[in-house]
Amino acid sequence: MKFFSWNKALSAASICLLAVSIAACQNKEAAQIPQPKPVPEPIQEEKPVEEPAGSAFIAPFTGLAVEKAPTLRPLAVMINNAPAARPQSGLSAADIIIEVLAEGGITRFIAIFQSEGGAETVGPIRSIRPYLIELGESYDGVLIHAGGSPEAYSILQKQRKQHMDEISNGGPYFWRSKERKAPHNLYTSVDKLREGTDKKGYSHEFQSPVYKYDEAGATSTGESVKQFELHYLLNSYKVTYDYDEVSGRYMRTVNGKPDQDKDNGNQLGAANIIVAGADHKVLDDVGRLSVNVDDGGEAMLFQKGKMIRGQWVRKAGDIIRFVKDGREVNLVPGKTFINIVPNHPQFADHVKLTEQ
Repeated sequence: MKFFSWNKALSAASICLLAVSIAACQNKEAAQIPQPKPVPEPIQEEKPVEEPAGSAFIAPFTGLAVEKAPTLRPLAVMINNAPAARPQSGLSAADIIIEVLAEGGITRFIAIFQSEGGAETVGPIRSIRPYLIELGESYDGVLIHAGGSPEAYSILQKQRKQHMDEISNGGPYFWRSKERKAPHNLYTSVDKLREGTDKKGYSHEFQSPVYKYDEAGATSTGESVKQFELHYLLNSYKVTYDYDEVSGRYMRTVNGKPDQDKDNGNQLGAANIIVAGADHKVLDDVGRLSVNVDDGGEAMLFQKGKMIRGQWVRKAGDIIRFVKDGREVNLVPGKTFINIVPNHPQFADHVKLTEQ
């Protein structure tokens, strides 16, 4: 019995010794196994402070920040520029203004409204021509006018253009002012025109081509030009642009007087001035013109107090673009004026660099 008890005790001691040995081995092995290192928290990159909601949108025709998504379809408004129509109303709210001859040496504006304009008065409104249709439609604009040449009316009707004409299909959305005599007293507003396009069921989808914008612009290596003059055909259309260092715009004067918006007094100015030469042809005794806005030609671009020489192009379905050595150049964010002058007698005869 004693032998059995001693044997049993020995066996129990062995088991205990074995357990201690195993535990020691496990601890040793555990010590040898590499322990996972604590995973550091991912470093959060400091995000730039977000602009207030509403300033994150960029207007397609100016490259400037706007409060709302710029989804509205453009309006291409024919604006009277006869001396009796000056000063005009609402032009300071246009994103792009194209100035081109109409007839008899008188120029006309195509004002493209997209990112600005509301209840403010716009006008005086004037008639349309075939090349004005081409230019306005290149920005996918609903064409806004009062009357037109026979050829222009034929195009509008046969091709079912989306347009609003005070004479034939849009009278309720225009009004006459008693301050001026007809035909220099017809006005509208962007809000009225939007209401009219809604009523007519015109498309609201924005499909226009747009420009490329860059704060540096494209004229860093250009020739310094602080002031220049444009001459059309009549002495009453002497346009001067003076560069304003503070605003970064070329400010417009006509016959020595600031070209101001009648209603708010703001002088018209633009960050980009494109002067484009085009072939003009007189069509009739009235002096109506054909202006070639398809083939392109010689051009100048003025930005940031400098000028570069290049060409303008307008491919099918596209807008007027300024190119240098075959490549489109960037515009400075801001408004743009496009002045189309005759190629004859020479393009250079219509542009005079007066302060360099």
